[in-house]
Amino acid sequence: MSSSQEYIALEKQYGANNYKPLDVVVEKAQGVWLYDVDGKKYLDCLSAYSAVNQGHCHPKILQAMMEQAQKVTLTSRAFRNDQLPVYYERLAKITGFEMVLPMNTGAEAVETAIKAARKWGYTRKQIEDNKAEIIVCSENFHGRTTTIVSFSTDDSSRSDFGPFTPGFVVTEYGNVDSIKEAITPNTVAVMLEPIQGEAGIKMPPKGYLAKIRQLCDEHNILLILDEIQTGLGRTGKLFAYEHENIKPDVVTIGKALSGGFYPVSAVLASKEVLSVFNPGEHGSTFGGSPLACAVAMSALDVIIEEKLVDRSKELGDYFMDKLKTLTSPVIKEIRGVGLFIGIELNEKARPYCEKLFREHGILVKETHENIIRVAPPLVITKEEIDFAFEAIKAVIV
Repeated sequence: MSSSQEYIALEKQYGANNYKPLDVVVEKAQGVWLYDVDGKKYLDCLSAYSAVNQGHCHPKILQAMMEQAQKVTLTSRAFRNDQLPVYYERLAKITGFEMVLPMNTGAEAVETAIKAARKWGYTRKQIEDNKAEIIVCSENFHGRTTTIVSFSTDDSSRSDFGPFTPGFVVTEYGNVDSIKEAITPNTVAVMLEPIQGEAGIKMPPKGYLAKIRQLCDEHNILLILDEIQTGLGRTGKLFAYEHENIKPDVVTIGKALSGGFYPVSAVLASKEVLSVFNPGEHGSTFGGSPLACAVAMSALDVIIEEKLVDRSKELGDYFMDKLKTLTSPVIKEIRGVGLFIGIELNEKARPYCEKLFREHGILVKETHENIIRVAPPLVITKEEIDFAFEAIKAVIV
């Protein structure tokens, strides 16, 4: 088998139809470049939804994975391993949180945060059993599990998947008063994305997070921030919440935590929150495995050693300045921070993504029908940004 069409036909025959990818069949990748089975080269401007901030197949992370894979990959949490304690310490010191709970996927991290918040509410805040409420926001995207889609406002995420899990109150994203009005004595947490990725790089008003932090403090409520996409350098800070000089009680991270090599996620929190768990109450077979820990520590090292947070800030500003020179009736708005950019159009975005892919070798993906999400690996260069910009200009203007 050699051609893209043969692979695509095979996928359509045997694969569940739950994705609508661009018709590129990637065979290998390095840095910011992807290569398909037909030998064509593409500039990746999506980064696997920010999972490969460090670039594809980073040699240092690859080496760490290979070395650990030859020693021990999995012990389960029935036993201890020599990588997990070091990983705990490294992640806690880098992020400034007291405690870490390792999981695999972003959705699992969010589920863990929900369980921790509820248990904290019952055991610390003395809320009546089964009455805990978590405030969330409209247009949220926190994952695909049945509990998480229970509080989604996206019809395609919810349709035909009920009955849904109770205990969530949806408020308007960007509206502090909406959250304030939703608080009751049973509220245990407010959970949101500091910048909404799937909603189209939707940014809240300045001061929004700081006001929510204040509300949470006043009402003894946990602030949970989902930084699975925005964290680990994507927005020009290690975490997006740092743009407002606040600190949440709980943070969920994943994606770039492994640099794209392995599913690794984690919940970061204070001891007060994560100490609510007792042995046997929550866990994961693969979460905290020696292989996951070795990969994650190397992925974190790359972010720090290569100053990818600073690169994201510098190159994000550079890219945004260029994009804002574009004038076209097709463009409604260009917004973003760091290398997390949304180009909102006045018409459907899919045809433009297709054209960028087929005619210019640029890989981006539409979100919410009319928005192009641009989020290249943080190792991208100014010359590569220039290449992407000229392609976007040629297609849209």
